[in-house]
Amino acid sequence: MSLTIRPARRDEGPLVLALIRELAAYERLEHEVKADLPAIEAMLFTDHARAFCDIAELDGVPVGFAFWFYNLSTFEGRHGIYLEDLFVRPEARGRGVGLALMAHLARRCEAEGLARMDWAVLDWNTPARDFYDRLGAIEASAWITRRLSGAALKSLAAASLT
Repeated sequence: MSLTIRPARRDEGPLVLALIRELAAYERLEHEVKADLPAIEAMLFTDHARAFCDIAELDGVPVGFAFWFYNLSTFEGRHGIYLEDLFVRPEARGRGVGLALMAHLARRCEAEGLARMDWAVLDWNTPARDFYDRLGAIEASAWITRRLSGAALKSLAAASLT
């Protein structure tokens, strides 16, 4: 078995979108996927890309991905990585693919002097939570994620500052 991790290539927008949709199906969130091919290409494959995607291959066949971007910690005074999505296709689970993707990102953090990696995991996803626990990840339970989107985001954007 040959396992490799590599950056997504410019012609792989359809693959990345397929993996996102497979992840959404696993998370029972297919109805929330609004991304399309032009959006994926704009995020990943422009001169000033703000997001990145690494593809995991087993014997040359894509079986998973890590979709990430740089974040920062003002307390640390350094950047880090925010792992937006990590997904391994069911047929490849238990073969070290998830570990390889996480280790790849950890090596990037070390090489670039980044402070940490952050991500969120659904509370019901016990297999993922157990996997992250085995890596030594800690639960940042004091922090509650908040989100502003849709009409609320538009309303705030239109708010008067006076």
